Amino acid sequence: MTIGIRLASAADAAGIAALLQPNTAAHGGSLYGDWSLGIIERWLATGSPIVVACEHGALTGVLFSAEKSQASAPPVVAMLSAYPGQQDAYVYGPVCVDASMRGKGILEKLVVRMEAAVGGRQGVLFINAKNVASLRAHERLGMPRVAEFELGGEVFQVLATSI
Repeated sequence: MTIGIRLASAADAAGIAALLQPNTAAHGGSLYGDWSLGIIERWLATGSPIVVACEHGALTGVLFSAEKSQASAPPVVAMLSAYPGQQDAYVYGPVCVDASMRGKGILEKLVVRMEAAVGGRQGVLFINAKNVASLRAHERLGMPRVAEFELGGEVFQVLATSI
């Protein structure tokens, strides 16, 4: 299995949307928000690093980043209120790995590439407390839980890439 990890380009927008949409809360997944093609294209246009994993030309994983100043989605605003992170911290996520590729080290490869892209700055992320698999995967990578918040009757854990 040869998995390529690289920064995303505008040409990846449709593949990213196709990966994310089946994993949204609206489809029984754990990703929050609208991840339609137009939204993905707007994210790519911001210039914030987005890292993708590909195998045999198929997109198998994606990890987004954003500057804290771009935070507008209610869960991200609530996360940053609970734990703003270091002054130059960035917002980590969302992250998604194709269900058929989970457990194969893709998350770790995405994180390593993202850390290089953001110059080693701290990333701050949230995970629904019910998403035990994602919490464990991130904690295995050395991301401790640093806070929690509640939104819409759901509890979210806040983690950080370094503290």
